[in-house]
Amino acid sequence: MTMLDDRQTATPWPAAYPKGYAVVDVETTGLARDDRIVSAAVYRLDARGDVEDHWYTLVNPERDPGPVWIHGLTSDVLEGAPLFPEVAEQLSERLAGRVLVAHNAAFDWSMLAREYARAAVTAPVEQRLCTIALSKELGLPLPNHKLASLAAHFGVVQQHAHHALDDARVLAEAFRPSLHAAARDGMRLPLLECRPLTEWYDSPVAPRVGHQPSHGQNSWRPSRKRPACPYSNPGRYESDKPLMQGMRVAFSGDTSVDRELLEDRAVEAGLHVATSVSRLTSLLVTNDPDAATSKTVKAKSFGTPILEESAFTHLLRDVAPARAASVPPQSS
Repeated sequence: MTMLDDRQTATPWPAAYPKGYAVVDVETTGLARDDRIVSAAVYRLDARGDVEDHWYTLVNPERDPGPVWIHGLTSDVLEGAPLFPEVAEQLSERLAGRVLVAHNAAFDWSMLAREYARAAVTAPVEQRLCTIALSKELGLPLPNHKLASLAAHFGVVQQHAHHALDDARVLAEAFRPSLHAAARDGMRLPLLECRPLTEWYDSPVAPRVGHQPSHGQNSWRPSRKRPACPYSNPGRYESDKPLMQGMRVAFSGDTSVDRELLEDRAVEAGLHVATSVSRLTSLLVTNDPDAATSKTVKAKSFGTPILEESAFTHLLRDVAPARAASVPPQSS
């Protein structure tokens, strides 16, 4: 019997658990702060994770749709779609009074918060729950933190990956047994506070975000000890090909997405985050390739491929599996 089949009616339900959930998925033009939502889906669940209803909408991003090869939404398809302010009220009705649940919830929440701020509306969300964090708390034996792996663990079949409605359905079906497992063990759910943006400036984001001084008083970040990458280095990144697990990625300069979050996504995708550039580095990610930083200078001298953050984040969504599963650890 799988956890999906088990109704677990005898499970004592923790009184402190939320009274309802909104499982959310958004598809976007990219991952940066000025990117926009192109589609959104919500599955409303009751306190025990049973589906109450679902909702889906396209959203006109008023700009290039971004990675069409991922979400499949072209400019022609989105041209007649409603703008976000036109669907904000419907979305709010489905989020109000519920915990927002998403796979990598920090991303979905940040995109929603920015859209609400642009529309001068306050998002009715007070807490969020990330299913990646929940799966870690439960100790699920997953090979990685992709939605497909979580779905496979619970026997949920994906029908249309990167379609907001199907991704939300898959996550809702996988969340329910996770929620019941947490309740059975009396586990405290990893809930985080959501703080809506209170203002938004329509002025364009500076295109060379990495051109800001790299040695300002707030630029220093302590290094984080990460586990060794379990995959061998397949070599340098080649244009028009996917990233591959094991590739050594270095970052230089400021990033639109929080650097630690961006590095975490790279690690979860199976990449090796390097702290410096060497002849073994597969690629350097920077928003200012013309900056005379030590990393960009070394990358150019070694012939290391250089990608902008937006291109890297698009590629990060579909990383090719490694050729070998286990190799000696790599150093930075």
